[in-house]
Amino acid sequence: MIRPVAVVTNATKYAGPGAVTALLAAGYVVVCHDESFPDENLRKDFQTKNTGASAYPNKTSSALIAYVAKEFGRIDLLVSNDIFPLQHVPLEAGEACDMRRACEALLITPFSLLARAATEMKRYGKGYIVLVTSAAPSKPEPGFSTYSSARAGASALAQAAARELASSGITVNAIAPNFLASETYYPSELWETEFGRKKLHKLLPLGRLGKASEIGALITFLASGSADFITGEVIKLAGGWP
Repeated sequence: MIRPVAVVTNATKYAGPGAVTALLAAGYVVVCHDESFPDENLRKDFQTKNTGASAYPNKTSSALIAYVAKEFGRIDLLVSNDIFPLQHVPLEAGEACDMRRACEALLITPFSLLARAATEMKRYGKGYIVLVTSAAPSKPEPGFSTYSSARAGASALAQAAARELASSGITVNAIAPNFLASETYYPSELWETEFGRKKLHKLLPLGRLGKASEIGALITFLASGSADFITGEVIKLAGGWP
């Protein structure tokens, strides 16, 4: 039996750890990108901790899809797990270059990966694409207009691509987390204090951070073959927020 091949970007950050663990458990060959992987020791350490995963050695993901197609012969699932620093910058203090950097990381990069992955998936008439965006655009906070705008663009990209690729048997969805436990945005240890727990109960109906296993399970479900009628959706994973 041919094992399906999944590609996960920024594998050690944000939704990456949850996605990698869940997909390996589901039987995927998981090819992982991370900006730390040019370091051979870090790459080997990652592969040791994630048995069965393959760590792509380049820092950027520009040639990732071509590499996977050549080395593994196919791409069944792309998880574009995109990250950008969350920095408070009042609108009048922002610069155009700030927006360009955010859009490069959160919109242009996933667009490029999506387009190249779709080209490969069309060869065998089926595929799954998941963009990990953010729930932040549903309630943009003052000082985060750059981040929220770029994330909203990526969610819209998923919806547009879903309509275009549906006839080719490719589903495209966005998962929009907030309050997902991760070292990138919500380190668990900062919220495990009494003060942190009380704050979460005020902010979220569920009163806790999301788990890596939960986003991993959702990604796996969307690519399981049991949910192929779900496409073009922006699915919040945010504990009832806002």
